[in-house]
Amino acid sequence: MLENLTDRLGRVVKSIRGQARLTESNTAEMLREIRLALLEADVALPVIKDLLANIKQKALGEEVVSSLTPGQALVGIVKEELAQIMHGGSSGRDGVAGQLNLATQPPAVILMAGLQGAGKTTTVAKLAKWLIRTQKKKVLTVSCDIYRPAAIEQLKMVTDQAGADWFSSDASQKPVDIAINAIDWAKRHYYDILLVDTAGRLGIDEAMMQEVSALHAAVKPIETLFVVDAMLGQDAVNTAKAFHAALPLTGVILTKLDGDSRGGAALSIRHITGVPLKFIGVSEKLDGLDPFDADRMAGRILGMGDILALVEEAHKTVDLKAAEKLVAKIKKGGFDLSDFRNQITQMQNMGGIANLMDKLPAHMAQAAAKTDMGAAEKNIRRMQGMIDSMTPQERAKPEILKASRKRRIAAGSGVQVQEINRMIAQFEQMQTMMKQFSGGKMARMMGSMAAKGLGKGLFK
Repeated sequence: MLENLTDRLGRVVKSIRGQARLTESNTAEMLREIRLALLEADVALPVIKDLLANIKQKALGEEVVSSLTPGQALVGIVKEELAQIMHGGSSGRDGVAGQLNLATQPPAVILMAGLQGAGKTTTVAKLAKWLIRTQKKKVLTVSCDIYRPAAIEQLKMVTDQAGADWFSSDASQKPVDIAINAIDWAKRHYYDILLVDTAGRLGIDEAMMQEVSALHAAVKPIETLFVVDAMLGQDAVNTAKAFHAALPLTGVILTKLDGDSRGGAALSIRHITGVPLKFIGVSEKLDGLDPFDADRMAGRILGMGDILALVEEAHKTVDLKAAEKLVAKIKKGGFDLSDFRNQITQMQNMGGIANLMDKLPAHMAQAAAKTDMGAAEKNIRRMQGMIDSMTPQERAKPEILKASRKRRIAAGSGVQVQEINRMIAQFEQMQTMMKQFSGGKMARMMGSMAAKGLGKGLFK
């Protein structure tokens, strides 16, 4: 996510950290690099102009000039100004977690608008899952897209996967009638929230705008969210602006941000449209929707990582009771191949290696830049296959894995015996570190991990 912008700004940040003092000259040079980085990222020109003006004003201010570490102070200014641009210059965030206004008589109607191909229907399901998981809401979805083939069935399928309920509609009905019937059903069956999926087009046209405006007037949504593809770059901002001229948008959901290395839309959308960015799509999975946080996004853009996001990801995916049992087991000296496989699976549930590395600070993730993530993920799946080809006894007691057993496991998992040996060696390294961990020797464990290169082993 945002690789090009992060890399270039990261170099700028690294160069200014060591500056003993800030002058007009080195500040101008730094601002030039930031300007080039933002232009490459397809950030809107008015945004770049305002951002640089604010940074320059504060960079040459008394508190930075007199600072003992002006370079580091300047890094803080850049981060603060990036965050201010993204959340519209207000002090703090735009609202509560997720920034949705749900303070109304149930059901709270949320209207989802956008062009075809932006991932609107999938985003409806993602938002439903987020509302169920984090806000403990009873959610109903309905499709008013009577034009796109299988649009209604698609929403039904992803709604089921998200754990929400779906209101049946038919292509022979009128969109406004569908929405009104869904609201009536939601009221009678005590739903907290109704998510209304609307029809899109390949481009903005008068018929689509009239239809979505009529829907808005009929259902009176408390939230009207515009779903737009981040990979459109500056066009994403212009499209959001055009929609906002026809509809009173309350927020934007930027999808496919994981596939956009530029990131200009994330930086520009609030400043240009005046509409807050409320959620970002960070993966194709149904739990790949995150509330937008300008401060955390600014940190990630500057290569500072997002450790808080890693913690939140762990809370979503880790079974705490199972984790407690594992800790108790390790303290007794027990960590077998089944546990090893569970740890690998847990990492995959958190989005895989690439997702984890993306959230680490740049200086911690440098090794990842040299790693073929596709090959790393493939290697992990092969390791899972090897362990799955073992008997319960072999997983519990790896020491019994002699030549004949290894040949059988290799044949069963479609790998060479050498790969079995390499996987066992990596398991033994982790087993040793787990024993050290159980004794409370965290520092020694981390040193051992670096010395033995366990991470490199997994990525071969």
